[in-house]
Amino acid sequence: QLQLVESGGGLVQPGGSLRLACEASRFTSDDYIIAWFRQAPGKEREGVACISSRDGGAFYEDGMKGRFTISRDNAKNTAYLQMNSLKPEDTAIYYCALRWGAALTLLPGQFDYWGQGTQVTVSS
Repeated sequence: QLQLVESGGGLVQPGGSLRLACEASRFTSDDYIIAWFRQAPGKEREGVACISSRDGGAFYEDGMKGRFTISRDNAKNTAYLQMNSLKPEDTAIYYCALRWGAALTLLPGQFDYWGQGTQVTVSS
């Protein structure tokens, strides 16, 4: 069973930065998409960004590109989300998810595996 483990969340002041990591294990294919989603209290889960293991191509939800950067290290089976200039409204649980194949998407229903999530709190 494939597993995803997020890390790197925490408390940060407005304007600060965090880098989240998502490590995957027990792969059965080298062709996959890893995505980051987030869910704030009382809100629906929303996509942030996704990246292809095949060519590093990435896709961002509207409004996410610029402050957020997704990357991956295939040798480490790890994807990252660099978050800069954080705002209180970025406070949420951040989840990584994986789907097999090469189609970039941020539709939650298209992802087969999910991590447990990591809390990000932006507050002074």
